[in-house]
Amino acid sequence: METESKAYTGPTEVKEGNGRRMRFGELVLRVLALALTLAAAILLGVDKQTKVIPLTLAPNLPPLYVPATAEWHHMSAFVFFVVTNAIACSYAALSLLLTFANRGGKKGLAMMIIILDLVMVALLFSGNGAATAVGVLGYQGNSHVRWNKVCNVFGKFCNQVAAAVVVSLLGSIAFLWLVALAALNLQKK
Repeated sequence: METESKAYTGPTEVKEGNGRRMRFGELVLRVLALALTLAAAILLGVDKQTKVIPLTLAPNLPPLYVPATAEWHHMSAFVFFVVTNAIACSYAALSLLLTFANRGGKKGLAMMIIILDLVMVALLFSGNGAATAVGVLGYQGNSHVRWNKVCNVFGKFCNQVAAAVVVSLLGSIAFLWLVALAALNLQKK
């Protein structure tokens, strides 16, 4: 009888250990996603650089030196990027609370969290793509439509945009891992 009791509690302990490990992994990924998306939104949200640039009005006149400022809200793609990261950061904080509230294992709430995690992946990837496209234009320009590159003038601004995109991409990968973890969890059930 005593061996039957030990045999019965053994798998339960392992199952609880795996569940705790899964919950801990999910918690770490959610905190990581929250921190990375917050950092990306802040990195781009405070990005600003002012330079004095020469402006040539006519070839035989001396250039005028005018201050020019590069800010994130001058480009709609950067505004979209900041907003998507702010939404993902807010959702990550909310999902942490929802995850703790779902200790009973309510399937409806768990499914909603999985779907919203997937929505955050799509939202962040679209924001990263938009910011990357504008960033590439800033670095290389586009001679076909006569858009000059600006990163040779606003180097600090462009480098901070690139850093924000990389940090946001890591945040979106954290959300992607959350979706993969949930899929593995569903497969085990």
